Amino acid sequence: MHVDEVNVSVRETNFDGLVGPTHNYGGLSAGNVASMSHGGATSSPKQAALQGLGKMRFNRSLGLSQGVLVPHERPHLPFLQSIGFTGSDEEVLAKAATVDGGHPLRLASSAAAMWTANAATIAPSVDAADGRLHLLPANLHQMMHRALEADTTTRVLTSMFGDDEKFCVHDALPGGGHYADEGAANHTRLATDDGVAHLFAWGRSAFRAADVKQPQVHPARQTLEASQAAARLLDVDEHAVFWQQDPQGIDDGAFHTDVMAVGNGHLLLYHERAFVDADGLMSTLRKKLGDTFVAVEATQAELPASDAVASYPFNSQLVTLPDGSMAIIAPTDAEENAAAHAFLQKVKDLDVGVSAVHYLDVKQSMRNGGGPACLRLRVAMTPAEEQALTARVLVDDALNDELVAWVEQHYRDALHPSDLQDPQLWRESLAALDELTQILQLGSVYDFQC
Repeated sequence: MHVDEVNVSVRETNFDGLVGPTHNYGGLSAGNVASMSHGGATSSPKQAALQGLGKMRFNRSLGLSQGVLVPHERPHLPFLQSIGFTGSDEEVLAKAATVDGGHPLRLASSAAAMWTANAATIAPSVDAADGRLHLLPANLHQMMHRALEADTTTRVLTSMFGDDEKFCVHDALPGGGHYADEGAANHTRLATDDGVAHLFAWGRSAFRAADVKQPQVHPARQTLEASQAAARLLDVDEHAVFWQQDPQGIDDGAFHTDVMAVGNGHLLLYHERAFVDADGLMSTLRKKLGDTFVAVEATQAELPASDAVASYPFNSQLVTLPDGSMAIIAPTDAEENAAAHAFLQKVKDLDVGVSAVHYLDVKQSMRNGGGPACLRLRVAMTPAEEQALTARVLVDDALNDELVAWVEQHYRDALHPSDLQDPQLWRESLAALDELTQILQLGSVYDFQC
């Protein structure tokens, strides 16, 4: 079976987040088992960035279109200054390191913007009623260290997608818990010859909290209201399906839907604890997509949720190859986990369109709670839209080589959270990012450049 194609004029580009110079294990993400369990460990920013660039190179070897998104300015001194730390830059860093065990400094130094599945939610022009490609930056308001990202993400996307006739870059949703938006990590676009579905998954409702069962251990991040607002802004109301995440799955560690489900074209892979009333969801999707829609469920018996969360078989890239078949790009952690490996092998063996499963080493990211799918933002574009990009962000061999050399020059081999107060690290990071914006022809997108 090959992928059912709708609007064959669009091609998906995966924009991977380039891991930043302050990649560290700060243990900041409640509900993210890997992040919490590795908090305080020593990381390798250089290895992390090179693993990410290796994944980009491998994806391109499969014939896929590959893009790159930049790291964010970290440590973010404007945030520290906004919460009352004063003095010289060096004094601000030193003071922030002494409060609450250095928690403010860790917040300001998080490199979590590397997980660009949370950067925005995307609707291709072929789906949007106004015929433009829409990008909605996520406000990420559930987690403070990630809520710092929206302004920079908006500037970066605006620099890249600068043609207003072809693109619409929205402002992030307004603040507060009502419209907490986690981006594409809770959104899946499915398409067949019979239709298109934009699946918006949500964990809680701000206005109907009494009617919605909540997780008991970990926080639910995405609100129903944010998902509904996203569908309106992206101009895909007619294609939208809103469905609740399983609270038990969230408590198991599936803080985003992409920890328990991944979809592409006619195919959806999901764990039985991904969604409330999964059978009802599959029926709803089949009505929109027709009989060629295929869903493959992993039961708790064959793939315990603890194994799914530990090894991220669903946080894999499910991509369409040039020949029309699909491939799964999974972390080596899923290959090393017997239950996860068996499930992915089962998917390959079934006649559902998957021709290959590839395992890549992204352990630096995995230890902080992000697999291959976390590291990329999926953007389906027409050839004319690709040509209209206003920055050098589509990766070819020359750019990949240039970025590897840039990482080798600027990144540290090892970084402990205690190193974050080092003013030299901050200076190194700003110098590296300033050079990167020139390499990618982005213009001034960082606070320190404005």
